[in-house]
Amino acid sequence: MNNLIQLDPFADAAFDNLFRGVFRPLRAEPAPAPIKLDVAEQDGAYVVRAEIPGVGKDDIQVSIEGSQVTIGAEVKREFGAGEGQRLLHSERHFGSVRRSFTLPVEIDEATSAAKYQNGVLLLTLAKKAAPAGRKLAIQ
Repeated sequence: MNNLIQLDPFADAAFDNLFRGVFRPLRAEPAPAPIKLDVAEQDGAYVVRAEIPGVGKDDIQVSIEGSQVTIGAEVKREFGAGEGQRLLHSERHFGSVRRSFTLPVEIDEATSAAKYQNGVLLLTLAKKAAPAGRKLAIQ
């Protein structure tokens, strides 16, 4: 009986540790975190909760076109290395973020509302009333 052992030099943990930390991303600035949201339906409206932490309410834009909703925000960098300081590590994100989604029914912009508190944007998006059917006269 022949017992062959297959040797894989690259599967060794020592090989992994040899190159750990050598290949780092070449990005200088971290990308903004995506907007995470929950969408619920209630009678006559959709309720959207979107997490946008670290943003002022004046830096948030919501646009509605038919049944498509777009949420955008500008995350500003408020902290950096000051006078006599050297920034060693930063995981805080900044820049523009945008998220679009389509709902099953068109939205009535006039009766919809938005509220921002504690990093959560709460949208109450009223459903547009379906147009009444029209009877055609046969001539």
